[in-house]
Amino acid sequence: MLAPLDRLHARVADLVTRRSRQDPTASDPMRGLFLTEDAVAHALATRGAGLADTGPAPRPPAAGLLDEDSGGALHALARRFALSPFDTQVLLIALAPDLERGFEPLYGYLNDDVSRRRATVGLALDLCGIPESDPAARGRFRPRAPLGALGLLRVEEPERPFLSRSLRVPDRVVAHLLGDDTSDDALADRLHPLPAPSAPDPSDTLRRRLAARLASAPLTVYVREARQGDGAPWVSAALAEAGLKTLLYRPDAASPPPGAGHPSDPAAGPQVDVRPEPWHDLLREARLRDCAVVVHPLPEVPGPVMRALSADDVPVLFVDGRPYDPAWCDADPLVVDAPGPATGGTRLWRAELGDTALAADLDLGATLAPYRLGSAQSVRAARAALRLAALDGGTLDASHVRLAARQQAASGLERHARRIRPAVGWDDLVLPPEPLARLRELAARARFRKRVLGEWRLSAGGGRGRGVLGLFAGDSGTGKTHSAEVVAAELGLDLYVVQLSSVVDKYVGETEKNLERIFAEADVTDSVLLFDEADAVFGKRSDVKDSHDKYANMESAYLLQRLEAFDGIALLTTNLRANIDDAFTRRLDVVVDFPFPDADQRLALWRHSLRHVPCAEDIDPTACARQFELAGGSIRGAVVTAAYAAATRGSPVTEADLLEGARREYRKAGRLVMAGPGSL
Repeated sequence: MLAPLDRLHARVADLVTRRSRQDPTASDPMRGLFLTEDAVAHALATRGAGLADTGPAPRPPAAGLLDEDSGGALHALARRFALSPFDTQVLLIALAPDLERGFEPLYGYLNDDVSRRRATVGLALDLCGIPESDPAARGRFRPRAPLGALGLLRVEEPERPFLSRSLRVPDRVVAHLLGDDTSDDALADRLHPLPAPSAPDPSDTLRRRLAARLASAPLTVYVREARQGDGAPWVSAALAEAGLKTLLYRPDAASPPPGAGHPSDPAAGPQVDVRPEPWHDLLREARLRDCAVVVHPLPEVPGPVMRALSADDVPVLFVDGRPYDPAWCDADPLVVDAPGPATGGTRLWRAELGDTALAADLDLGATLAPYRLGSAQSVRAARAALRLAALDGGTLDASHVRLAARQQAASGLERHARRIRPAVGWDDLVLPPEPLARLRELAARARFRKRVLGEWRLSAGGGRGRGVLGLFAGDSGTGKTHSAEVVAAELGLDLYVVQLSSVVDKYVGETEKNLERIFAEADVTDSVLLFDEADAVFGKRSDVKDSHDKYANMESAYLLQRLEAFDGIALLTTNLRANIDDAFTRRLDVVVDFPFPDADQRLALWRHSLRHVPCAEDIDPTACARQFELAGGSIRGAVVTAAYAAATRGSPVTEADLLEGARREYRKAGRLVMAGPGSL
């Protein structure tokens, strides 16, 4: 550490010695507090001298700023910001002390105050040769004049007389003129790279028309995305086609809307780190870099953002999922709807996967059909699938694609529903042919709805959604919930079982609000929504005899309307189909009746439940299947009871264990069980 300090000390001593020999005021006791004529002359003579002034004087840093022939940075900035010659001269006068230290004592001398080392309004007018009383020239220093409105010049010290106020050029502008385009600290953590452009779609004429408009003139655009994540890549593709560089700005999510209260106010809720949004700095940054601005997503109250960022000379694109409200903006922007990805997003996946070797039996289109991933989500999921395949050391197959797609479908449904990761398949179902066929039909509807309802235009219209709705009706334990899990597994989706305790509320209107949160989240999530024991919310309407009947019917009416517009996959289960309102039944795509199993099906269920359990060699569940009329859920319960008994003994399951388990299930159902082995 001593050696560097010694070198610095020698350099300082050398500089002091040289300046003391050249500076006639070196021995003046008032040096630095008063400027004499000799000191001013010395400052003029030594302009631009550097620390190592041993040879020819180095080129001053500001040289070339006003050199039009050399394409000076200041003239380029003046052209980009459409500054007048007077504004350009004022900007250079204010810049000088930030570019060369030699101007500081000179400005102090001209200001008749050695401590005021920046240009003032009066000094700028004097240097430009304009009378101090000229009203037009004085007006160019107002905040709404071009220099102030564009963020290029600040007039400080408002408490002083107008002509004595200091002029300061923001550090960001100084850095840009010197070739440094690092963003302001106020913007640094809010500017993000724009998502990679989506793969060009030859049929997307809207993108091409928008790109042509943006290339010809600045434009303010509101892009509504149908699904979260679709808008930004589509906008990125349009801007890339227009040849425009872009700044993606994400407003501070912690900033409350106007009127929401101060964060330190207890009534405003939990305290958050609230910072003012730097709209002024953002537009200046876009002008300095000659970029377009993309704002995504918009805050909860978009009006202030859109009004602050609407500019005639900067292309600004707002991306959000809400419909545009004319009250948000004084002058309406161009409003366009960003198209979603093609069916299943296969084009985006194939563009991202490139020449990657796929499994021979992988049908990418069919595998992706159940998912409604946005453009950005499709790109990220494709990359994640490649990483998963590399981890397994093999080629990309359907399991990698499905797992990567599920990872992108992050859901807020877990606040209202229990999540189940399906781990079953069709082989785990023991059902008659008819309900099994209906279940496969349900899975096919969910898989190919985009093709049938979208490409083939068989949607009902009238604002109706493209959801898939199914009803599973049957006695308890006949396999309704299990079948829902199998359907979800077939589609490669997670199953969310709605907790009725988090839905039904005793207060009027709260049940509908809870259901709306669930449906809204399910609309944008690739998942299967299961309403177990749906009678509680989808029950029949009744004649209005009192206020309770009125509000109960209002809940049913809301559900009928909401199901019409639903875009997800929802399954309802009930023990008694007659309890479901007929109006709901009409809106269902598939109704599956689960019959009570006969003797042959019960035997198949016993054997299916025992397939992984160590059993005695002579065990035969035929007697249990014949004597005990149990549903599949009860049969599994009987096998679990038998397995615990065998595990306690440390031996395989015997037929006696199965009989005891079956008797216990009978007793749980309140049915008569006769004593004696092998008998009821």
